Amino acid sequence: MRLKDKVAIITGAGAGMGRVTAVLFSEEGARTVVVDIDEKAGQETVDMIRAKGQEALFISTDIADVSQVSSMVRKVTEEYGRLDILVNNAGVYARGDVVSIDEKLWDRIMNVNLRGAFLCCKYSIPEMIRNGGGTIVNVASECGIGAWKNQIVYNVSKAGLIFLTKSIAVDFASKNVRANCVCPGTTETPLAAAYFAKQPDPEKARRDFEEIRPANRLGRPEETAYGILYLASDESPYATGAVLSIDGGYTAQ
Repeated sequence: MRLKDKVAIITGAGAGMGRVTAVLFSEEGARTVVVDIDEKAGQETVDMIRAKGQEALFISTDIADVSQVSSMVRKVTEEYGRLDILVNNAGVYARGDVVSIDEKLWDRIMNVNLRGAFLCCKYSIPEMIRNGGGTIVNVASECGIGAWKNQIVYNVSKAGLIFLTKSIAVDFASKNVRANCVCPGTTETPLAAAYFAKQPDPEKARRDFEEIRPANRLGRPEETAYGILYLASDESPYATGAVLSIDGGYTAQ
């Protein structure tokens, strides 16, 4: 098992890529802490893991709220006595350019996608150091590498997440805390499905997203989850500050 007895927090683990990652981590021996603002969805993930005889804990948390994040990390260390892995996966999406986007919507997206990851890192890193080190994997996006049209706040939040990762990597390497990020392309998740469903021609919208990348398809959640697993595991001890693109070749063009 690649994560045997490791304690791992995964945010946004109530659905999609976060849920797939949580299940995979548990299969690899981790004691997985499912963090989500949606209590029903988060508990469903925990139930899936426990049904396989594996260990999991759900903590309902709004990651944009500093008091809830600090409380969540404290509960984890009280329950398990340590923290080894943090996966910042929670994220939200919005359309709009710099002129059209509403200021409150800008703040909401930045608060979850960037501030939330910042807070989780801020309160997790001291616990990792106390235990001799740890590893952080941030889930950014291909949109953090190259801007996509008409989604400025999502682009900026994911670009910021990449540099949050790099900054933590250089600041805490001497403390044996690693930080890396994955940048998935458009992936088969509820978030993507909801976007396509809102388009005038959902099938055409989907094909357009597939055809812009050399692999000519969307990603699958487990493909990104295995990248996260590698960076979270002891198989990547020299990797820190890395940006792993898992996008069907899109950003290679």
